[in-house]
Amino acid sequence: MSTTDTAPHTITVVVNGQAESTTARTLQAWVDARGALPAALATAVNGNFVPRSLRAQQPLAEGDTILTFQPIEGG
Repeated sequence: MSTTDTAPHTITVVVNGQAESTTARTLQAWVDARGALPAALATAVNGNFVPRSLRAQQPLAEGDTILTFQPIEGG
C-alpha cells in the first residue's frame, strides 16, 4: 500500500476579497482554470503586479491574495 497521495492538494486563496479553494499551483494555472482570456485580465499576487509573461512562474500558496482587474491600455 502506497502512502503517496495522488489527489490534487487544495489551497485557499483570497480572490478580490473572497476566499476561494483551488488546486492551481501557479497563477497561470489559476487563470486557465477560470476560463478567462489571459489578455483580458490583469493580475496581482500579494499586492505585486504579475505580468502575463510571468504568470507561469508565479507560485500560489495557502493564504495568497489574488487581485484581478481590467488591464489599462493606451497612453
